[in-house]
Amino acid sequence: MVRQQLTHGEIEPLLDTWLETEFTFHAVGPLAHALSGLAREEQDFVLDWIKRIANTHITLAVHFAKRAPDLLRRLDRRAIEAWAVHLCDTYDRAGIYAALSVAEQAGSYAHTGQDHTESALFDDIAGVLGNFVHGLSGRRLRVEQGEAAHTDGEKIVLPAMVSRFPGRDDNFRLAKAMVALLWAQTRYGTLRADLATACAGFAQPDHALRQLNALETLRLTARIGRELPGLHRDIRRLMDALGESLPTAWQPFAERLAAPDAGIEDSLALLDAAYPLPDFPAWCHQGELRPDAVTAARAARLDKEKARLRIKLAQLLEEHARAQASREPATPDPRDIEVTPRDENGALDFELTLDGAPLAPPDDVRQLLTSVYLDFGEIPPEYLVPAGDGEYDLKAVFDQPEDPDAVWQGTYHEKGAELYPEWDHGRQHYRKNWCTMREKAVTPVYDDFVRDTLAKHAGVVRHLRRRFEALRDENRFEKRQTQGDEIDLDALVEALADAHDGREMSDRLFVRLHRAERNIAVAFLVDMSGSTKGWINDAEREALILLCEALELLGDRYAIYGFSGTTRKRCELFRIKTFDDAYDDEVRARIAGIRPQEYTRMGFALRHMTRLLNAVEAKTRVLVTLSDGRPDDYFDVYRGEYGVEDTRMALLEAARTGIHPFCITLDREARDYLPHMYGAARFIIIDDVRQLPLKVTDIYRRLTT
Repeated sequence: MVRQQLTHGEIEPLLDTWLETEFTFHAVGPLAHALSGLAREEQDFVLDWIKRIANTHITLAVHFAKRAPDLLRRLDRRAIEAWAVHLCDTYDRAGIYAALSVAEQAGSYAHTGQDHTESALFDDIAGVLGNFVHGLSGRRLRVEQGEAAHTDGEKIVLPAMVSRFPGRDDNFRLAKAMVALLWAQTRYGTLRADLATACAGFAQPDHALRQLNALETLRLTARIGRELPGLHRDIRRLMDALGESLPTAWQPFAERLAAPDAGIEDSLALLDAAYPLPDFPAWCHQGELRPDAVTAARAARLDKEKARLRIKLAQLLEEHARAQASREPATPDPRDIEVTPRDENGALDFELTLDGAPLAPPDDVRQLLTSVYLDFGEIPPEYLVPAGDGEYDLKAVFDQPEDPDAVWQGTYHEKGAELYPEWDHGRQHYRKNWCTMREKAVTPVYDDFVRDTLAKHAGVVRHLRRRFEALRDENRFEKRQTQGDEIDLDALVEALADAHDGREMSDRLFVRLHRAERNIAVAFLVDMSGSTKGWINDAEREALILLCEALELLGDRYAIYGFSGTTRKRCELFRIKTFDDAYDDEVRARIAGIRPQEYTRMGFALRHMTRLLNAVEAKTRVLVTLSDGRPDDYFDVYRGEYGVEDTRMALLEAARTGIHPFCITLDREARDYLPHMYGAARFIIIDDVRQLPLKVTDIYRRLTT
């Protein structure tokens, strides 16, 4: 049944509700009028997204509403949704002015004349294309989202969506072709030239840059044809479908640049002849040339990579000298290092020799050599001089982990941290790379806590050990086996009786001890928020000590982490025991060192633990959260429904990967939200904190049997 359209008068009250600031008051009438002309289904779609975007910023909702009717005519809803999410993500990442710039460029997301395309969305294709470009020869490049396709030599940037074709598969192939051409710019010398200077001598440098980009597109497309013929066939088919061809005036340039030995020098030599021509009609897989971005990335890279390579070569020489010490008393001369590039069938590699003998460079040295070669077209001799003792400050040359405690002193940033998304219930989409998370080790405290706990709960410890011993895989004897550890006396007597009666004697005369191995991995996530101060913190620590004492009998793999945070920019995970750590004095001291921290932002911790658990080979994976209250944070939207919904989504993500989540809570009001987050049977509420040590071990027993 088709629902009746909403009239202008019906739409206005809805918009008034969502666009309730004075700044947007005058926009309501015109917006309502524009939306009243849409079909009811389209009205519902647009109004729903206006409401979602208004949760992020009212002004962005107004801009979306203005453009929605036109976008509906030109794009499918999936692509419009991706654009709306990109708009909100830009606001999250860079603020209102950057987001408004995205809003103003809405037309660039829908190519003129393409109706209702099945777009290739960046979020859907970035992982696949990232793996694709990593498999190609050359510098390792990141794939990131931006406004237009380009590369600075460190990363490849793609737009939020590619929508030139009606079909999603063709749009994906086009995105792949764009990535390949941008990779080729880094691999085959385009970025080695000073592009800005090459174009600066012309009356119209921007026109010269576009023509140079066209020349390089011709050269590199021909190179892709030789190195990646399958992809080149796709490029030709996509161009034919769009009616793209080579202008007659450009034919001589294409023929010359198709030569196997053509390089950036040839394109630069042809620029004078190409400059007077009209702008080259850009091909579908052609990105932009951005000399300023290339220069900035190269400048930041050169000195650091020179120092890194020289330090690594010094380390190689030192290792080589140690290995040769027992056979050759002479120390190798650094001047005898030679590097020979090998570029065979598109694969770039290097042969490293020392005094004529081959030396196998480790992967990090090979990557440094590759990056330097791509910048210069050779390895400059000064790069092959091993660094002397103390010549460089290693902290300045190699990336150092940031101090997670420096957040409030202004030095805290995302470098070196792990970024996790967060589910925005109002937006009904993830906020990408929203939570900045760092792992921290709990400082061990070597006091009497562990000893006192074991003495205080000596009876409980004995009880738990007996119960966990019963859990241990039962050893059972399998009788009448052809091979085994002992003689099966009953079977032997029967066999001798059979032989005495003239019947064939059985060979199943042994008993074999059989043990079914447990294959379980369990992660314990402990709430270390400030609200656990006092008895709760003591009970948590006691429960973990008793649990570890019992778990050591089972041989199950288990890990213990704590979590806390203050806003999305300071999400902290505290390492107490990893899956690989033995339960030793240091781990016991870390448990003793657990102290209340800040707030209960939970989603990032669940997502990180899901990743850690999925890296463990186990038949059964369990994630147990030990908490004293609902998700919460410091004066943040995370309080209330937002935090509950993000935590619920993180738990659903874990469950989809096969992990079994469970919650043990001390919050007596948890029945209001835990069934929604975990499900009716996946949590337990403990009324008395003193029950916690025994309850945790009992619940573990139930979860893993």
